[in-house]
Amino acid sequence: MKKAILALAGIAFLTGIYSFAPKSVKQDATLTVNTEKSRVDWVGTKKSDFHTGIFPLKSGTVTVDGGKLKGGKFVIDLANLKVTDAGGGERLTGHLKSADFFDVAKFAEATYEITGVNYTDANNADISGNLTVKGVTVPVKLKAQIRNSDEKGFFAQSFLSLDKTLVGINYGAGNVANDVQLAIHLFAK
Repeated sequence: MKKAILALAGIAFLTGIYSFAPKSVKQDATLTVNTEKSRVDWVGTKKSDFHTGIFPLKSGTVTVDGGKLKGGKFVIDLANLKVTDAGGGERLTGHLKSADFFDVAKFAEATYEITGVNYTDANNADISGNLTVKGVTVPVKLKAQIRNSDEKGFFAQSFLSLDKTLVGINYGAGNVANDVQLAIHLFAK
């Protein structure tokens, strides 16, 4: 009888301990970019003015492992870029799509592929990757704020300045600034 009570007490004790053990997180989850919510906002400037707009995302995936971003790739839809300021309009949209800028007749898409992720703290990471625009690939580093990263969803933001001449966009030298301000908003499920 004592052995049975002792055995039951041992089982109850072990059950109690294991009920407080952390639950395992699904490893290496590949999440699909939500193209309805994700986008790249841009601000381009010149000597006398500035213009704003959006590059929609066409597709993409991110890989999350143990609640941390590990990799990914997304496709930027240059052919459907939008100018959002009142001064730009259809004329600027057409010019940005021309060979002076993105040449969307030949290069309708750009890509960014993550090559490395280094977390600087629980919610911030330095991301290394390759940006390909107009057939030119350049390394681009991002400082990202990771808002959520698990097997159910991912949300991150990054703000950066990019020199347009690195990808062969040289239009407006002396009048149009080389640096373009970008804000990347990336959602995935």
